[in-house]
Amino acid sequence: MREISCSFTGHRPTKLPWGANENDSRCLALKMELAARLEGIYEAGYRHFICGMAIGCDMFFAEAVLEMQKLHPDVTLEAAIPCGTQPDRWTRAQRERYNRLLDRCSKVNVLQINYSPDCMMQRNQYMVDNSSLLLACFDGRPGGTMSTILYAQRQGLNVITIDI
Repeated sequence: MREISCSFTGHRPTKLPWGANENDSRCLALKMELAARLEGIYEAGYRHFICGMAIGCDMFFAEAVLEMQKLHPDVTLEAAIPCGTQPDRWTRAQRERYNRLLDRCSKVNVLQINYSPDCMMQRNQYMVDNSSLLLACFDGRPGGTMSTILYAQRQGLNVITIDI
């Protein structure tokens, strides 16, 4: 399954130039770019997509995969949840969006019950270890996205980067 699996990493709203404003033209352009890249990845033979389900770019990715699934029913989306408490501090709207996405996932994998300081890193490593391609929305700044890209490169994965 790893050969046809693509995982995703990207920034949360606090690192996006438009913040949480998804009506910003830059955000709309990013979502279009994600959809186009995913179609190309599908054409290259990838059918399984793994998402960490964080707010921001992760949710954009999950929504784009689910939209692509309408045209390509053989596409599957796996939610790689770092801990069962992931959405506990989010707004009600963010939790509702998260739950709507989870309901449509082909597989939901909760890696641990409670939060720990390294659970996000463990989630990212799980995604990389179970895929052969990483798609990243990245602005070049240090953080979880950069760490995931570097880990993927060390593991020999191909990495496609969308600049933010």
